[in-house]
Amino acid sequence: MAAFEYLAVDAQGRDKKGVLQGDTPRQIRQQLRDQGLSPIRIDEVEKETRSARIRPQFHRRVGNTELAVFTRQMATLLRAALPLEEALHTVAEQSDNATVRNIIMAVRSAVLEGHSLARALGHFPRVFPNYYIATVGAGEQSGRLDIPLDRLADYTEERQLLQQKFQLALLYPIMVTSVAILVIAGLLTYVVPQVVRVFDDIGQELPMVTRILIASSDFLRAHGAVLLMALLTLFLSIRLLLRYEAPRRALDRLWLHLPFSARLTRGKDTARFARTLGILIESGVPVVEGIRTAARVMGNRIMQDAILKAERRVREGVSLYAALEECGYFPPIALHLIASGENSGNLEEMLERAAQNQERELQTILSAILGMFEPLLILVMGGIVLFIVIAVLLPIFEINQLVG
Repeated sequence: MAAFEYLAVDAQGRDKKGVLQGDTPRQIRQQLRDQGLSPIRIDEVEKETRSARIRPQFHRRVGNTELAVFTRQMATLLRAALPLEEALHTVAEQSDNATVRNIIMAVRSAVLEGHSLARALGHFPRVFPNYYIATVGAGEQSGRLDIPLDRLADYTEERQLLQQKFQLALLYPIMVTSVAILVIAGLLTYVVPQVVRVFDDIGQELPMVTRILIASSDFLRAHGAVLLMALLTLFLSIRLLLRYEAPRRALDRLWLHLPFSARLTRGKDTARFARTLGILIESGVPVVEGIRTAARVMGNRIMQDAILKAERRVREGVSLYAALEECGYFPPIALHLIASGENSGNLEEMLERAAQNQERELQTILSAILGMFEPLLILVMGGIVLFIVIAVLLPIFEINQLVG
């Protein structure tokens, strides 16, 4: 039984889209007619491994929240001894997201055809990451799929919570900075020209700060639109350039050597790697394969290469601690926890502790940076406003002295 994506029209002429399961397109058309729909197009859901054509509806990124909900629901149903295909069908019906529902139905169709769940999930690599598929595969081999799914749900929820904390922490300074820029642009573009117009006929040279203010105002009024377009073009050009491997690797290397970003980048990728590897090892994935899979969740390509080099060293018989220490990118605390885990035979627990330690350190650093940013922004804004006030008042004081 295969999954078919359909486009149909109801009695009121409204388009209806979705996924149905059947043996042939003819059977799907009959199902649609039984529902009072007129079929327009019916296409079998093609796996990415069979076709280079990517369907946007089935390959859009699914958020961590949807992925965590799907994983948690699957773990709960499988623990209740529901068959895998029935659990997938139930979760698909429960989902309010059409994209998620269609993907789950396509996965269920592949399972009904005889594929393993890991292989079925592998048809959608933009939705299910490599570590997710590897963990599910290990769970299937052990015969206890609910346990690794629970760990995956915990991991996905923790990642989502951490991202939300960072986003909320950055929201306030971004809003304040945007308002500050708009206020300054409004002052220079509309308010300052009206105020300095009274100085046109005084017949004496204006102070330097006033001339600088007038020049800045004139430049912004004359070239503001061009400047905005240039900044937008620069932003889009950088984003386009970073799609290529060489510029992206150069930027990743730069992040690892700048004073503040190096610590943040190393801490973030260390936490991702440690937690992912811990989940994989706990699920029964061999250490060497787990290292290679966990390396793919790291955002920095230079650190990815270092991990893959460490994986080759571990394959040669070197300990994980020694291989990671040779990389030179991992914090000492994380390395010592990994060494302790290897010596005690409890590596997965020590990897989890290393990840938690790095995440707490990241939150502390970001909180400190954001705490310094707010007063610094107030000082900058106050300095700019003070400059504008002085530039406007100085000529007035000089006129009063002349009159006096």
